[in-house]
Amino acid sequence: MGVAADKNVRAPMPAGHSSPVARELSDCSVAEATALKAVESQIRRLLRRERIGAILVEPIQVRGGINIPPLEFLPMLRRLCDEHEALLILDEIYTGFGRTGKWFACEHSGTVPDLICLGKALTGGFPLSVCIGRADLMDAAWPTSSGEAIHTSTFLGHPVGCAMALAQIKGIEAQKLVQRSAELGGFLRSALSHFRPCTSRLAWESRGLGLLAGVEIRLPDGSPATEVVLQIVKVLLQRGFILLPEGEHSNIIGFTPPLTVSQSQLLEAVNACGEELHRCEVT
Repeated sequence: MGVAADKNVRAPMPAGHSSPVARELSDCSVAEATALKAVESQIRRLLRRERIGAILVEPIQVRGGINIPPLEFLPMLRRLCDEHEALLILDEIYTGFGRTGKWFACEHSGTVPDLICLGKALTGGFPLSVCIGRADLMDAAWPTSSGEAIHTSTFLGHPVGCAMALAQIKGIEAQKLVQRSAELGGFLRSALSHFRPCTSRLAWESRGLGLLAGVEIRLPDGSPATEVVLQIVKVLLQRGFILLPEGEHSNIIGFTPPLTVSQSQLLEAVNACGEELHRCEVT
């Protein structure tokens, strides 16, 4: 997740809550604190060995498996960046604009990045993305032009896209969709937590934050149930539900509904997923 002067170096995302469905974000457990300390030690070694200019990270790994790190993870990165004069860059393209029950996922831990990358929900689908940063950083990177075209980009400042983004933000505010995401997120996680295996063929665990949740499916030996998840996602699509397989092994069923989704629609999707899970267990 670090960016050195001439190359990229990586560190793992620390293991997050084993059951954030029940307690959301709270104090680290012993296992989480151990995982966090191990990652911090690894990052410190990298910072001593390399001249790291920036740390780039997703507050929550979404396509990586709905992995929610310990609450102290981002504040720890903030401290390390401050100590070593590196920038903290957050990728909130997926988690921004209310997805996790806050405008931005970093707000859950009170972490302020130096730069933040946004997109997707910014316009509701129109191709527009932005990078927002501290004024001193942006002024240094984008100085006043002396004649050359330094403020150009293929999709930069598209007037239709910018108008759509402003309208989208107003819509999110007017409909209180961020608050709605937090409230419905609690309902979603509660519904997912009621999944119960009827046999020992499959094991699953649910986790989430706001209207971002995932159900991880594993076989009895602990290996990822990739084929099971792909089959369930395919059948659910035929039933009218669009869910994506997430994670390195595609064994996590991701729930990322529109922030305008109704409680009954959420329950319908969860029940359909549960039905297909049980069908896979007994066949």
